[in-house]
Amino acid sequence: MDLQSKIILISGPTASGKSKFAIKLAKKINGEIINADSMQVYKELSIISARPRLTNYQNIKHHLYGFQNVKRNFSTGDWLKLAIKKIAEVKKRDKIPILVGGTGLYFKAILEGLVKIPNIPIQLRSKIRNLHKALGQKVFYQKLLILDPKLKNKIVSTDSQRSIRAYEVKKFTKISILDWFKNTNSNFDESQFLKILIDYPREELILKINLRTEEMIKMGAIKEVKKFIKLKVPRNKSVNKAIGISEIKEYLDKKKELNEIKEKISIKTRQYAKRQSTWARGNMNNWLKLNPKEMNKFLKKIK
Repeated sequence: MDLQSKIILISGPTASGKSKFAIKLAKKINGEIINADSMQVYKELSIISARPRLTNYQNIKHHLYGFQNVKRNFSTGDWLKLAIKKIAEVKKRDKIPILVGGTGLYFKAILEGLVKIPNIPIQLRSKIRNLHKALGQKVFYQKLLILDPKLKNKIVSTDSQRSIRAYEVKKFTKISILDWFKNTNSNFDESQFLKILIDYPREELILKINLRTEEMIKMGAIKEVKKFIKLKVPRNKSVNKAIGISEIKEYLDKKKELNEIKEKISIKTRQYAKRQSTWARGNMNNWLKLNPKEMNKFLKKIK
């Protein structure tokens, strides 16, 4: 299997073993790993984000992990610019870039390019966010479909972030966000990519998620969240959505017992993994799917 000219993409649900697989692959093909996970960019959240530990790097270079301050905005566009730059640097060293993570929008951006939507005025954005807050996601979503009927079955009804974004784009530009996406171009040719989707059996994944929650607590997740709280990160920053922050806050505020918050973190992580799998079914149909046994077979085929 000739992978020398490829850019390798590895995605899959959280806790499916993407990082370990990527390191094994990198060792075999002289690769370097580039992060494609939106929470693992933050330097202050190594445990909560399940960022690969330095001790597990096995002398493989890792890029775009733990470099961003939690108080700063970091968009898909910001990641794309850095990822394109890192891919070029890795290739210049005659190494193979391996992008690994669970953020579907990052992979969509690298494959299709990023839509160049005009900046939405802050007054309009605030107005729409206030409207969402007043109506709630369920009613707001119905209002969105009236404003932009093209979005029916295109945005998950519970996805408030994308619903708000689609609403403000249509309201300001009078053009559906879907039409904006149609006019985007990638920096790469489709043939350059080898796209791998880790397809982990649901029951086994649930067990792995439960074990990882226990491990995160043992490693110091509570201490990490304590430090995060002291930073007083504004509530509107997306980093606040990291699973574990609000749950551990409840424990620190003595509103929940430790066992309760561990269960809550595991449940939220399982729900997140399910959303990732649903997204993959709709957007990664042409990716090479590998279950745990197939992952090992794939590695053995590479000389």
